[in-house]
Amino acid sequence: MELKNIQRVYFIGIGGIGMSAIARYFLSRNCTVFGYDKTCTNLTIALEVEGVSVTYDDDGTTIPADFLLNSNKNLIVYTPAIPGNSEIIGCFKENGIKMWKRSEVLGIISKGQFCIAVAGTHGKTTTSSIIAHILTDTGYGCTAFLGGIATNYNSNFLIGDNNVVVVEADEYDRSFLTLHPDIAVITSMDADHLDIYGDAAQLNESFRLFASQLKSDGTLFVKEGLPIDGINYSAGGNSPVRGDNIRIEGSNFLFDYADDKVNIDGIQLMLPGRHNVENTVAAIAVAVGIGIDSDKIKQAISNFKGVKRRFEYIVKTDQHIYIDDYAHHPKELEACFHAVRQLYPGRKLTVIFQPHLFSRTKDFADEFAAVLGTVDELMLLEIYPARELPLPGVDAQFLLGKIKLEKKEIFEKEAVLEKILLNKPALLLTVGAGDIDTLIQPLKTLLTDA
Repeated sequence: MELKNIQRVYFIGIGGIGMSAIARYFLSRNCTVFGYDKTCTNLTIALEVEGVSVTYDDDGTTIPADFLLNSNKNLIVYTPAIPGNSEIIGCFKENGIKMWKRSEVLGIISKGQFCIAVAGTHGKTTTSSIIAHILTDTGYGCTAFLGGIATNYNSNFLIGDNNVVVVEADEYDRSFLTLHPDIAVITSMDADHLDIYGDAAQLNESFRLFASQLKSDGTLFVKEGLPIDGINYSAGGNSPVRGDNIRIEGSNFLFDYADDKVNIDGIQLMLPGRHNVENTVAAIAVAVGIGIDSDKIKQAISNFKGVKRRFEYIVKTDQHIYIDDYAHHPKELEACFHAVRQLYPGRKLTVIFQPHLFSRTKDFADEFAAVLGTVDELMLLEIYPARELPLPGVDAQFLLGKIKLEKKEIFEKEAVLEKILLNKPALLLTVGAGDIDTLIQPLKTLLTDA
């Protein structure tokens, strides 16, 4: 498939954060863009406003006739999150139309460009967003495909006028093996997606394969402690690239950056937590490596507002702090809770958590139980199934039974709102990757209304 020939693009699962970024890219190339998703969301509504035609009916008759022609002008993109029995997928198959995975399309787009790819079971969205922001804010420029909505731009897609592209290298379904980056970052390799990989060893092997696809003159930055050869980085460690003198002033984290080329002192970061210092250190290393001035890097970081649903302040008043975060893996929850405790020591922490995937809940039940047991009060929602069918015996009650905590309870969403209205906690955190975000606005209203 040649990028220059593509005129029409159809996305199956267009509401996904990664799919929608690519849809916006093809819109920027003046292509005709159509798409299907099962649910109307704020993101799909935004795409429609921008010029995408979206259907919410899994019905092959809704596909425009031009897309059912075998033509090098057409590109059909799908995500594995859409079930294989989808009628729309079936219609394309019946007509002999080739469909491309989202990751394959990123490979087509990045081919022949200077590619900066960020991989990791967690941390990749924040790290890639910081890199894209530094490149954009300093005037260096880039085109970026992000796995979250960057607050500074209110978008998951940035368009540049040079040949530099920043992408998230997604390990799910080994998707990142379509990429051949010039610069790569590996932020983490904690066991995840075991429904795909089977065990941690297979996941690690996939990351090693990704690292081996770096271009011969490329640079690989690897978080200190991971079993991959590369330039190590850390927050507070002894690695060649590091963040030192990490401290909190007010509600901001400050740190000093050092590598074998530069030192940058007093970097102010709006994002809380040592893990975000670590993500920022990796982003700085990339920016330094391509020659961006240190003072410009420091300035760009100071005005980076973060990514929506990544430690996002929803309410921040004298009476109430309400933070929302996408954390859905035990390690992510641990980092998030630690950052909250650092910023608000002594406050009672109320957490609303929605587990994501039956398989992940089963595989990491003990780890989830351990970290959730560190909060003061837990309100647990049922497991969000996403692409999966239920597993016998794996539900919210299964997880709740493992959590050693006095104040813990399973709630339906409406009951959550009733409980919060009654108690109005001073420190509230919503975490999860399913549809828990539908609670954000109602909770905000409850905590801000007199």
